[in-house]
Amino acid sequence: MSQIVTRLFDNFSDAEHAVIELERVGVPHGDISLVSNRRGTSHPVADVREPRDSTAGDAAARDAGVGAALGGVIGAGGGVLAGLGLLAIPGLGPVIAAGWLASAAVGAAVGGAVVAGAGGIVGALTHAGVSRAEADVYAESVRRGGTLVSAKVDDELVLTAQAALDNTPYVDIAERRALYQGQGWSRFDDTLDPYTDAEIEAERARWR
Repeated sequence: MSQIVTRLFDNFSDAEHAVIELERVGVPHGDISLVSNRRGTSHPVADVREPRDSTAGDAAARDAGVGAALGGVIGAGGGVLAGLGLLAIPGLGPVIAAGWLASAAVGAAVGGAVVAGAGGIVGALTHAGVSRAEADVYAESVRRGGTLVSAKVDDELVLTAQAALDNTPYVDIAERRALYQGQGWSRFDDTLDPYTDAEIEAERARWR
């Protein structure tokens, strides 16, 4: 059996470190996913350092299924971070992403172009076992400029994976939900326009 271990980060470099830590403690590349808002930032896509625990060849073999599922939008090779690609998820706008969550959050990929979403990021998270309340906050936070890391972790590795993630600063979901609700927010709405560059920069500035 496996469990979902998920963390939200305001800083992309913290999320990057979290992915590397998950891989370091033995969570397979194919079981880790990262989704980060692309707008208003210079997040790396092709030039991301390779995780320490494998060669590019090893990672390519393990990530091949994910790359194929997204029709080449998310490429394989060099671990999760080196497989980051650009795509669109309903309600979020352009994101950089890799892994199972990204694959589940988008629909079919035809000729390298992502078409209609299949439940979006909230649907993908809840289908994996994340509560709807938490999934809404995760999705809204990515919409506002955050980065989400989620892993499917075997039961015997859960505590190790959580300890590895706890070494990296992450967002307290309950506190972030309360803050959003204090602004009149109730749930993630994928029919709203994605945040603009200026709005995302203002949101990120609050957490620096």
